[in-house]
Amino acid sequence: MKNIVILISGRGSNMQAIVSAAIPNVRIAAVLSNRADAAGLAWAAERGIATESLNHKDFDSRFAFDTAMMEKIDAYAPDLVVLAGFMRILTPQFCAHYEGRLINIHPSLLPSFTGLHTHERAIEAGCRVAGCSIHFVTAELDCGPIIAQGVVPVLDGDNADTLAARVLAVEHKLFPQAVADFAAGRLKIEGNRVINQQRNAAGDQNLLA
Repeated sequence: MKNIVILISGRGSNMQAIVSAAIPNVRIAAVLSNRADAAGLAWAAERGIATESLNHKDFDSRFAFDTAMMEKIDAYAPDLVVLAGFMRILTPQFCAHYEGRLINIHPSLLPSFTGLHTHERAIEAGCRVAGCSIHFVTAELDCGPIIAQGVVPVLDGDNADTLAARVLAVEHKLFPQAVADFAAGRLKIEGNRVINQQRNAAGDQNLLA
């Protein structure tokens, strides 16, 4: 059984997708947030999952907050830490502490459009497709080895909200599968590339919606 700790900052829709997937051999040990009013905390608590919050504004540095957050996370002995809409830039020390067991979902087809406002930027750039990427987290923002990507078309007349909704539906399918692949030991990092041993044998299974 793999212990998973999920970090959120808001409603945690991807966290909800992971929990609802009831992944075999996965135990959601806790859901943590940097905001006590994050709606996802109440959702998780209603389902009997341990929840905690730690306000980053109470700390005088990013390093101090990350250190305190690591103490809370480590109390649950996580095999994997999942960033599901955790809106904090992490320190190199945090990333190194969870190297190889820290994953994030980003709403673009990396390496394009790292950072914020991804959907607006994809539309402004004239992209015909957009999507999301799940990746291992490194100290360099949104640049870790990519686990999986999901692709959606950018339609004529799309705005950031309509495109975001289409991408989010793919995120909710892709993220639980990535957690399942990690828990089953199917993911292997080779340099800056992730090899999914079972899926590569069966052919590419990235999502096109």
